[in-house]
Amino acid sequence: MDTDTKHKKIIEIVKDKLTCSAHNLDHVFRVYKLCLSLSKYEKNVDLEILIPAALLHDIARVEESEDKTGKIDHAVLGSKIAEGILRKLKYEDDKIEKIMHCIVSHRFRTGNFPNTIEAKILFDSDKLDVIGASGIARTFMLAGQFGQRLTVNESPNINGYLNTNTVENGRIKDVSKHTPFIEYEIKFKRIPDKLYTKKAKEIGIKRLEFMGEYFERLKSEIEGIE
Repeated sequence: MDTDTKHKKIIEIVKDKLTCSAHNLDHVFRVYKLCLSLSKYEKNVDLEILIPAALLHDIARVEESEDKTGKIDHAVLGSKIAEGILRKLKYEDDKIEKIMHCIVSHRFRTGNFPNTIEAKILFDSDKLDVIGASGIARTFMLAGQFGQRLTVNESPNINGYLNTNTVENGRIKDVSKHTPFIEYEIKFKRIPDKLYTKKAKEIGIKRLEFMGEYFERLKSEIEGIE
């Protein structure tokens, strides 16, 4: 089976698996495109590792979204699901291991940090998609999906909120109690500093500036300020 055929089969699997609005195939393709873009600024990037990792990185997102305990980590579970998919597609063992590493280390809270250039590019690409204009759109898609309120009242008491609605690894217990403003305060603002590649940091700073302006304007409108 050639590489293109394998990629097409992976896309079909992901399309059937990802049904949540902000983590659907559209998000996967945006991350995939960012991965290809960032790879041009780095040396010795193996696209045979990076592309399947990008396509499979959120394969367990639905399981995490439906989990009210906060115990399921889609990066950890996703790497295991991906292993089975990759074996059926006859990927070599060493490539499977590297792809699994990219997937398990693509988020902040796993405790698994990216140690290959492919994993770092996937991490950066995934994080860039949650800030800027696309990040704003995704945030409110999720807010609508889980019935979140459009309010800023919780923002001043972030620490109290974190104590009651997150688990040790930072995962949110009840997403319906979350808000876009809390997400901006506890996650989005920190993203550029956590990125690995130089180009991603440059993009991240610009996207966060735009996002900051938007949330300031939204806050003013909610509070009735012209």
